[in-house]
Amino acid sequence: MLWADKRALETNLKLSLLQIRERELNFYTNNCLAISTQSALLAGFAYAALMPGIALGDASGVAAHLYPVRLLYLSCAVSALGLQLITVVSTTLLSMLGPGLALRGPDGSMHTAVDGMVDEYRNAFYTFLFGMLATLAAGGFYCWLMFPAMEASILTTMILLITWFIVRYIRRLFETFAVPKELLVTGIYEASEMSDAGGAAGIVSRGELNTLS
Repeated sequence: MLWADKRALETNLKLSLLQIRERELNFYTNNCLAISTQSALLAGFAYAALMPGIALGDASGVAAHLYPVRLLYLSCAVSALGLQLITVVSTTLLSMLGPGLALRGPDGSMHTAVDGMVDEYRNAFYTFLFGMLATLAAGGFYCWLMFPAMEASILTTMILLITWFIVRYIRRLFETFAVPKELLVTGIYEASEMSDAGGAAGIVSRGELNTLS
């Protein structure tokens, strides 16, 4: 009877810990879906940047006759499209495969899914950011291909200011809200946390302590 009670207590404890990790899983899943939606929108903008027919000689701006400017414009547009599509694919698959692994995988799959989503989510964010910068760069080159020098200069200055404000705002948000890696709290009990929690609960068996991890 006591053995069954102890196993039931460990099972309930493990279930409670999994519910804590599930909150992390839902957090990263929702973030992936949000990035996927915005990346799809920016991918549409990048695809539209390939439509004016710059390579066919339709450009009439101050730098329309400069082949390197056309090449840079098209390269930035294609790079932006590719980076945003990579972000869409990766975040969409993450939002499907991560919860699937946590739900249907073997014992311990919840931790594997959450820890894996952390790294992949970070990579997807940087891909999204670089794709957005490539879109802005394509807009700058487009101005020089399609408008006279005065208008192109004004528009390029505005694009540079917008880029600066975006980068500055991102840095300010990270400095205000981002948790340093060494202070990051996760839902898994590791190292001293496992021993401390087990000791406080009167658990001394190594096998029972592993239930916390």
